[in-house]
Amino acid sequence: MKQNFTVRKGALDGVETFLCVARRRSFRRAAAALGVTTSAVSQAVRALEARVGAALFVRTTRSVGLTEVGQRFLERAAPAFDELVAASEAARDLGRRPTGLLRLSVPRAVVPLILEPVIGSFCEAYPEIELEIAASDEMVDLATGGFDAGIRMGEFIAPDMVAVRLTPPFPFVVVGSPDYLRPRQRPERIDDLRGHACLRLRRSNGAIAPWRFADGGKTVEAIVSGPLIAHDYSTLVGAAMQGVGLAQAPHPLAHAPIADGRLQVLLAPFAVTTPGVFLYHSGKRQVLPKLRAFIEHVRHQGADAPRDGTIARRSRRLEGADRS
Repeated sequence: MKQNFTVRKGALDGVETFLCVARRRSFRRAAAALGVTTSAVSQAVRALEARVGAALFVRTTRSVGLTEVGQRFLERAAPAFDELVAASEAARDLGRRPTGLLRLSVPRAVVPLILEPVIGSFCEAYPEIELEIAASDEMVDLATGGFDAGIRMGEFIAPDMVAVRLTPPFPFVVVGSPDYLRPRQRPERIDDLRGHACLRLRRSNGAIAPWRFADGGKTVEAIVSGPLIAHDYSTLVGAAMQGVGLAQAPHPLAHAPIADGRLQVLLAPFAVTTPGVFLYHSGKRQVLPKLRAFIEHVRHQGADAPRDGTIARRSRRLEGADRS
């Protein structure tokens, strides 16, 4: 049989007053410390004694002492009450300034794009915040996992979350190395991929992701095959640079090797565009200063970074977007 545990209403009433009197051995001095009348202190103590069922103080015209019951009550109640006050102060502190543990759930591909450029400066700017990054491609429930926020591409964010844009939209591109392409015919149409080694991504649910393209205003999926399956885009891009095959990946992740010629973009007219990367959380009322500080820091770093960097560092259009 399930036992019902409840805290009796008013169980803590008068405890602070009792402790104040016990520590000062004076009703008058306790009243002054609490900012109330001596009569109010006496009434609070009498009410507490009535609930306890025994006298807590020995009162004379000249002094106030503790009874045996009062002494035992003091020994147990004082540390417990101090812990309650400390807990309240700690909670209030978290709500007033950027401090505490900030836990973020992010996909692995986002770490080099969004987080690596700002981790150092953020930790330096906010030394009282402990930043914990859980890099995983699995979709997690923020509340159940104990996370303050997550970072994902826009299409994967639940509609009841509040989303803050971190990057503008960007395309998914097909890339290949010059060494891979040199002895082969470059694909000009989506169907041409059948003759190529295509590197694939296995999603967190175990399924292998098809390659997605935009064709005639519609999004189409191509089932491709090749010698490598990986669980993150960084591995696919690295393998493509080694000439293992073609990869489809977020353009920001392949930006550097494309810019220096290690990778070439293919099938550009068919590239599908994703809404971009967003930070998301469960609601404005639950945004503590530590999370607000991180959001503003990422915005500031993104706005001040040069335009020719990665998309996470070059965006000047960082903006908030509420989803309800």
